[in-house]
Amino acid sequence: MSPQHLARFIGVAILLFVAILMASSGTYVIQPGYRGVEVTMGKVSPMFKPEGFGLKPPMITAIHPISVRQQTAEEKAECYSADLQQIHVELRILFRVPEASVVRLFQDYYGDPFESLIAPKVHEALKEVTAQQSAEQIVKNREQIKTRSLEIARQKVGTLLVLEDIVIQNITLTRELEHAIEAKMVQEQEAAKSKYLQQRAQIEADTAVIQAKGEAESIRIRGQALKENPAFVDLKIVDKWDGYTPVAIGGGGSMMLPLQDLQHPPSAKSDATHPSSATAPGRRTPR
Repeated sequence: MSPQHLARFIGVAILLFVAILMASSGTYVIQPGYRGVEVTMGKVSPMFKPEGFGLKPPMITAIHPISVRQQTAEEKAECYSADLQQIHVELRILFRVPEASVVRLFQDYYGDPFESLIAPKVHEALKEVTAQQSAEQIVKNREQIKTRSLEIARQKVGTLLVLEDIVIQNITLTRELEHAIEAKMVQEQEAAKSKYLQQRAQIEADTAVIQAKGEAESIRIRGQALKENPAFVDLKIVDKWDGYTPVAIGGGGSMMLPLQDLQHPPSAKSDATHPSSATAPGRRTPR
């Protein structure tokens, strides 16, 4: 190959390389879940680039992708309760960057938005809430602590970022404090049980008093009725009578007579009709 042909070949190769480089630097692709911030020679465009393929001035313009997906980060916080007890809290924080804040976030804040904005505000909010509660209340009212901390953190972050949720995964106390809280809870349970037993005994006593008062009132009413109407006794006897004639039993137990026979002795006519029953001597049964 002659020197002229070689120089021409090298020139074409260089032009082709520059063309490919210009073409590749003049296009961009924004992946799903991201938005692009356009920077041209150090100047930030006020409008973000949506996801998809696009063209840009080559070599002088760069597109910086910013995620708008919901993100999850784990964080540990150290707080103090109202009774000056040290508490360690493990958190899971859910947040995202809204589209309207993509350009401002890139332009005004450096680095990861979670580290620079979310985490400090959540720590501040959590410390404010726990400082108003005792260690025992923090353990018992975990959901309330979480809800109040989320509200305060959202106010501190503002509209620049969206703080979706805060999940309190674990609350760690000192071992001595845990034992003290457990002992207090046991005492409270025993006190509640004792109070329940006392209330139950009081209810049973009140019930017995009410029943006694009812019986006394019933006796008083029956006595008053008997006093005002003596025939009330006969009426009660008739009510209790089973339809059979009462029987009188002798002292030796050898003779039983109906009471009506004692009240109404046999007539003379009956004696005449059956003389043998009254005068005839008893006959001996032969053996």
